[in-house]
Amino acid sequence: MATRASADTVTIRPATEDDLDDIAAIERAVFRDPWSRRSFADLVRVSNVLFLVASDNDAVVGYAVVLSSGVESELANLAVGRLMQQRGVGRRLLHEATTAARQRECREMFLEVRESNTSAISLYSSAGFQAVGRRARYYARPIEDAIVMRKVLK
Repeated sequence: MATRASADTVTIRPATEDDLDDIAAIERAVFRDPWSRRSFADLVRVSNVLFLVASDNDAVVGYAVVLSSGVESELANLAVGRLMQQRGVGRRLLHEATTAARQRECREMFLEVRESNTSAISLYSSAGFQAVGRRARYYARPIEDAIVMRKVLK
């Protein structure tokens, strides 16, 4: 992976089964309570799931998973590999995810974020998400509340 890459040099595309090992490796590296590879594999072909990857020279450097149902969508997961963090890749994935949800005629998007994850909260806030609630003890390892955020898409 090129260490000088930025959001401008990555390609955003739908995830494939060939990406799953890279996705699972990023997930384990950045989250304390990671999803399993199987969890991601189950989502690759589901019609109401938007599963995007950011790739740089064919290496997956980030991903986003959006679930949609009717006019609502949920950003279920978004992660960027450690070497590519703070380079705009997460912002680009978030923009592509919200744009795609809007194109699927979703009117709003929700997400949960650890209350201690100030960098993610800042990213989501700057993209127009607003805190609308809290889920007590939502996260494990360590136990922590989630902030529920919402963005109006239409």
